[in-house]
Amino acid sequence: MKLLWTSQHIKVTVHIDGKVSKMDVLEAIKTRRSIRKYQDREVPEELIDKILDAAMCGPSAVDERPWHFIVVRNREMLEKIPEVHPYGAMVKDAPVAIIVCCDSSLEKIPGFWVQDCSIASQNILLAAHSLGLGAVWTGVYPLEDRVEGIRRLFSIPEHVIPFSVIPLGYPAENPGTRDLFDPDRIHLEKW
Repeated sequence: MKLLWTSQHIKVTVHIDGKVSKMDVLEAIKTRRSIRKYQDREVPEELIDKILDAAMCGPSAVDERPWHFIVVRNREMLEKIPEVHPYGAMVKDAPVAIIVCCDSSLEKIPGFWVQDCSIASQNILLAAHSLGLGAVWTGVYPLEDRVEGIRRLFSIPEHVIPFSVIPLGYPAENPGTRDLFDPDRIHLEKW
């Protein structure tokens, strides 16, 4: 499998096995949906690398980049995640999951890691979608039972906080797109 990923202006071009796919960034944002059903098909390491590269391209407060990522492919571990995450049932059927974590020892400004890891998580979702994969964000932080459950399951040190679990794979569902634009939520100049 040959993969080339180029960006020209706001177009993303992906070449996989001779197939060409182009996705505009705005199109990726507007058409991305939470995918909870996956094909029984492995996700190539090259795609995971591209997704993690995109995750790390996000901005962070004072460039602290507090994130760490755990890539989980082990079937036994994927099947254990729903035991500690009540909304993680789909993880057991995904070929891979990425756990986004914050290393609190890297914090320069306390508390901003939440925004930093949120941006990294969103970049994972958008990159996966642009590469023809489906994914869903399952929140871990700030719910202590989920944080501790994921921490125990993956031997995460105390100074590292699991933030989200993102299962991903080739989609086995197509929920369609939705128009979520709501002009009633826009306020000009003041509330």
